[in-house]
Amino acid sequence: MTQLTGQPTIDDDVVHLTVPADGGYLGVLRTATAGLAARLQFALDEIEDLRIAVDEACAMLLAIATRDAELECCFAVTEDALTVEVTVPVVPGATLPSESSFAWKVLTALTTAAAAQSADGRATISLLTRRSGY
Repeated sequence: MTQLTGQPTIDDDVVHLTVPADGGYLGVLRTATAGLAARLQFALDEIEDLRIAVDEACAMLLAIATRDAELECCFAVTEDALTVEVTVPVVPGATLPSESSFAWKVLTALTTAAAAQSADGRATISLLTRRSGY
């Protein structure tokens, strides 16, 4: 969990959730996102932006996920930021949307930073949101 922050996190402040790669389970991830952001005392609009960003990132990954895949989500909490990494196994030859796509523009508008990588048959989208005032 250092891809976007460059700083390691403390294991006690990392939450791992795994859900079926199915749109019906995204509500669980949105709720976890909101709860953790609220714990960091994010403003209501920041919480909603992050929920939307997590939903968008998951939608990108679900579009290229293998059949019966599981969506792994890792939340890292630091003093002033929340990093979310979502990973899923992908079908051979699948690619994530380009950084010039509308979906990526949404992610970068709603978060402090967004990044993606694909390797070894898995794709990961990482989102970093810092609390305002930091």
